[in-house]
Amino acid sequence: MLDWKSLYKTIDGVDKILLSTHENPDGDGLGSAYAMYHYLKGIGKDCRFIHISELPFEYEFLNTNQIIETYNTDIHNHWISQAELALIFDVGDYRRLRKIGDELVANGVRVVNIDHHPDLSDGRFAENYIDLDVAATGEMVYDFIKAGEIALTEEIAEGIYTGVMTDTGSFCYSNTNQKCHQIAMECIAAGVNTSAIYQSVYENSSKGRIALLGQILNQLKYNESGELAWFTIDQAMMDKANATNKDVDGFTDFVRTIQGVEVAVMVFENGPDTCRINFRSKGKYVINGIAKSMGGGGHQFAAGAIASGSLEEILPKVLTETRAALAAQNGAVS
Repeated sequence: MLDWKSLYKTIDGVDKILLSTHENPDGDGLGSAYAMYHYLKGIGKDCRFIHISELPFEYEFLNTNQIIETYNTDIHNHWISQAELALIFDVGDYRRLRKIGDELVANGVRVVNIDHHPDLSDGRFAENYIDLDVAATGEMVYDFIKAGEIALTEEIAEGIYTGVMTDTGSFCYSNTNQKCHQIAMECIAAGVNTSAIYQSVYENSSKGRIALLGQILNQLKYNESGELAWFTIDQAMMDKANATNKDVDGFTDFVRTIQGVEVAVMVFENGPDTCRINFRSKGKYVINGIAKSMGGGGHQFAAGAIASGSLEEILPKVLTETRAALAAQNGAVS
């Protein structure tokens, strides 16, 4: 069990607290930080929830009072310089904080890591609260709240539920256990509208996203066994679909649902000479080692990386690494 009393003591000793999660944020990182934000506000702390990427539109329901801020140097650097503590959720790797992480280091802010990814022993974290056995970082926030005998308000419960729901694939992934359902029950009792959250996250696609999905399905490729499927997204496809970067998330999860596909891979040209890579596995193959070899990381069955280079340069490297990793785990795969 983690020593949550130590974190309570750390929080009690400060006033200004920054909350953040990784770039290209997901429901677990956002929901966890959102829940903690409402706890901290409830005890009178001066806290701000600032992250490096734009908020995905499917999570706008967490931002009714505009509490989630996208980092802006002119707006935020002065406040960050005065912060005494930063609580970082679900980050996986300090580098995924990007410029926010740099500012925290430059100003000597105490940074605390709350995560269910492996500890990378990054010295920039002053403290690490890591539990590899939980389904979501949101579950860890739930444990923190329970350890302090704090009332589970509707706002706190909404964040926790969002984290657990999204990281368990709506309670369908293999990491779902009895505790996940117990948390969901308590969140419902606290007033969380689970149907509204599900619809916002999973039934809220823009027209640009659907147009982009059509292009992806037309160029989807498979390896010889059909267990590996991959696709690319370049700027021409984005322009044709009138899509934005917010529209890209979730495609690897969709491709993974295809019968026979065990691993889905996306390579997305998200800027000049830089690509975002996503890996998803149904569970037969562990894929976070592949992401790590590309400079990223993540869970055993859901991972990613940001790599320097053009799409044409990165794709062959990704496929080589992925084929080799799958072959090492199953010699029949090539």
